[in-house]
Amino acid sequence: MDNTWALMNSAMRSADAPKALTRGTVRRVARFARPHWAKLLLFLVLTVVSAVLAVTTPVLAGKVVDAIVGGRDLPLVIWLAVAIAALAILDAGLGLAERWQSARIGEGIIFDLRRAVFGHVQKMPIAFFTRTRTGALVSRLNNDVIGAQRTFTATLSGLVTNVIQLALSLVVMVTLSWQVTLLALVLLPVFVLPARRLGRRMAGLQREAAQLNAGMTTQMTERFSAPGATLVKLFGRPRRELDDFALRAGRVRDIGVRTAMLTRWFMTSLTLVSALAQALVYGLGGYLALTGQLAAGTVVALALLLTRLYAPLTALANVRVDVMTALVSFERVFEVLDLEPMIREKPEPRALPAGAGVSVEFDDVHFGYPAADRYSLASLEDVATLDHRGGEEVLHGISFRAEPGQMVALVGSSGAGKSTIASLLPRLYDVDSGAVRLSDVDVRELSFASLRETVGVVTQDGHLFHDTIRANLGYARPEVTDEEIWAALDRARLGELVRSLPDGLDTTVGERGYRLSGGERQRLTIARLLLAQPRVVILDEATAHLDSESEAAVGEALTDALEGRTALVIAHRLSTVRAADQILVIEAGRVVERGTHEELLAANGRYATLHATQFADDPEEIPAA
Repeated sequence: MDNTWALMNSAMRSADAPKALTRGTVRRVARFARPHWAKLLLFLVLTVVSAVLAVTTPVLAGKVVDAIVGGRDLPLVIWLAVAIAALAILDAGLGLAERWQSARIGEGIIFDLRRAVFGHVQKMPIAFFTRTRTGALVSRLNNDVIGAQRTFTATLSGLVTNVIQLALSLVVMVTLSWQVTLLALVLLPVFVLPARRLGRRMAGLQREAAQLNAGMTTQMTERFSAPGATLVKLFGRPRRELDDFALRAGRVRDIGVRTAMLTRWFMTSLTLVSALAQALVYGLGGYLALTGQLAAGTVVALALLLTRLYAPLTALANVRVDVMTALVSFERVFEVLDLEPMIREKPEPRALPAGAGVSVEFDDVHFGYPAADRYSLASLEDVATLDHRGGEEVLHGISFRAEPGQMVALVGSSGAGKSTIASLLPRLYDVDSGAVRLSDVDVRELSFASLRETVGVVTQDGHLFHDTIRANLGYARPEVTDEEIWAALDRARLGELVRSLPDGLDTTVGERGYRLSGGERQRLTIARLLLAQPRVVILDEATAHLDSESEAAVGEALTDALEGRTALVIAHRLSTVRAADQILVIEAGRVVERGTHEELLAANGRYATLHATQFADDPEEIPAA
């Protein structure tokens, strides 16, 4: 039965086989497998011994028949039976050892590949994640990694086992009777050719089923998330959603039934052809035995060896397909590993001195977003070719300085470049020219660890993991104590609420923190910032989508968060930046005005216009012309 399913899978993979591999893929696979060479060698030895035993048993069975028919030699029959039993026990033990070794190799390779891909992806710039389909990236870590693992387990062991078993079976069968062996091979094309055709049909059905399943997964992922479910309830048509899902599910059901029947046809035809071949062996072998040209035991041995012949021959007919299909998974994994990160740490990075205040300086910074072909893959974006546009400068000579403990506010129209400026400080992107400095040290010279410890960010949609409050806050500092967590929650004006929850710190916040209100989510991210204790804080529209009450609560929390820290604040609501030491008005990637709140109002320029627009209903807020 196992051989039947292996042949079925081999035939199905033939339709999806790649035509060629990138040069050097096999060499890279060999290098990747080098740490597992000892396990691989032992695995191959076990496989060879198992193949030898598979051929030895039919020969001994034939000798038993000869002993029974020939001389009624009871001791010989008993010893041969004991030998067959011992070989069976040994083969069973070898099978377990082989499976254990195979599992060690396979799971070890999966671990190595997943660790390598996961670690590499974490080094990619934020632009990579804005373009990549998450599902496609996850597939590389799951499906393709498992496909690569199959190269060393199923494909490699199958190739070695089948070659040895086929060679030994043919040698023994030809030695016993070349006439019977030749006749037994006559029916092989009758089985192999239809099997390959059936494999193509099965592969087509499997591809369609995979696409339909992917469509259902996408629909469920989008509709079952909290924002998606809300959108469907507000604007969607539940009946139409159900019909679309049922259409795909129904087709998958039909494919499942058809696949089951085709599989049954395959298994039936394999059994039938094997039975017909055995009939031919018994027919010709019986004739030769009756005419004295062949021993009766030899006929039995040939019939048993025949079962060791057809399966390897059929599997080896698709061996190139199996190898190429398995190796293409490695190539897809290597494709991700070969994508060079744009943001790199220096070989010998620097660290900022601990304890002291930190200044922030932008010195004639010019920047343009890079083209997608520098950091993305077409296969991960599900596009034919990557977008080559990019490099157009969006920041033009940005310069300013914030001394330790000062607050610099960035205001201006949407799309002016404020968030882009803020993204350069924690090195989400690197400048094209000029420099961004922390305490007069270029951020490109700093270690990633020092940069993360120094700079903290609160965005307008502060992200939370689907985990407990304790885990989300501990993400900033894994060694944090509960006392420190409660202190941070109190400073973030959220302690009372968390204490009122039945599970307290063990309360699960839901996907993206959706079980909390917008203001509560923001205060929780502020508490996380307080635990991280950065010396530089970036607030990117931290109160943009909050109501007045939530904004006031978050504002109080931010006052504590910013105390004694250098701050870069982006805000549309000008009321939140009046106390800034310096306000920069950004338009079209340039600083068009700078000064304090009072100085900019007195200048009666762009800032005064923005201020008058926001407070049109409050005459006391509008300066006299």
